[in-house]
Amino acid sequence: MSKYAGEEVLVVPRSLLDDIGSFQGILTEGMDAAIDRLLDPANHFFMDRAEAEDDPTHKQLIPYCVIRCGTKILNYTRGKSGGEARLHALRSVGVGGHINPVDTGGGRTGPEAYLAAVERELHEELVFKVAHTNKIIALLNDESNPVGQVHLGVVHLIELESDDIQSNEDALADLTFTELSELAGPMLERLETWSQFCVKHLAASAEG
Repeated sequence: MSKYAGEEVLVVPRSLLDDIGSFQGILTEGMDAAIDRLLDPANHFFMDRAEAEDDPTHKQLIPYCVIRCGTKILNYTRGKSGGEARLHALRSVGVGGHINPVDTGGGRTGPEAYLAAVERELHEELVFKVAHTNKIIALLNDESNPVGQVHLGVVHLIELESDDIQSNEDALADLTFTELSELAGPMLERLETWSQFCVKHLAASAEG
């Protein structure tokens, strides 16, 4: 039996990304139009995850939520109970996961189903003691490694008024808030690749 136990995940054809405009790293210019196409129900479908993980002709759509409180960013170590073994022991600033058929409950499709998946993932992985805002700030693509080649990130910035938040899963270990300047400096090489892209982007935005 597959280690993914028959899980189905939302994917888009790689050809759609090529049509939108393939890129490496962070994309902000033209992002809204690109997201509209990615979340159009005519352009995505569910695929068996075991197949999707080894199929670079499709991209699994992944919400990647960066949580900020003031000038500090939430970060953690990926534990062994996390679903992606290739990322274990690396530090991450991204919370989120795959979009599954359960997110289409109640007849939801497209953007509505996607946003339901984002909130489900956030509340499965974290315990929020305060309200949060949620804004898409970028798309993220990394073709430099096997994980990135089969995933496409939608970067969300989650803003909190206080750092009263706790981990709800063993996969998120050593949860802490760290100054963005430290993550973009001494800690950068300890972060997984997607987190490095996000931290660099936020640091550049703060300087600008």
